[in-house]
Amino acid sequence: MMKNFVIEPLKGFGEIPFGMSLDEAVKLLGSPNFYEELSDMEETGNRSIFYEYDDIETNIYFEGITKSVVACFETENHDAVLFSTKVMELNRAEVIELMHENGFKELEEEDEDGEHRVSFEDAMIDFFFNGDEMTAVSWGVLVDDQGNII
Repeated sequence: MMKNFVIEPLKGFGEIPFGMSLDEAVKLLGSPNFYEELSDMEETGNRSIFYEYDDIETNIYFEGITKSVVACFETENHDAVLFSTKVMELNRAEVIELMHENGFKELEEEDEDGEHRVSFEDAMIDFFFNGDEMTAVSWGVLVDDQGNII
């Protein structure tokens, strides 16, 4: 079971790096509480698989047609740490300051579906807020059809 909840933009989450195969992730974490194939092979040629792990409050998205690999995480885990800081305890201004202090500058903000999203494109990370309370963090990488990080 996963015990390391360190968010590493463009690298992974704890012991799970981006690019880890679906089988390796399941070997480490066990079977998910829920999973769904989100692929639309006929229309777009994309294949995504979503795994939900309730005990660590984290969702993992796998991409790739030839080989499914970890491409994105979304967590609500209050033990998640970003740059040595418990990220879920931060407000909007603190997240922006933390990201800027760590070299990420490509900030974009948007309100959607009742939530406020703070994104840093250069880190491929999104922070979601309900009011001033963070509700989730999502980060990932781009993966090609063969399961290679691009």
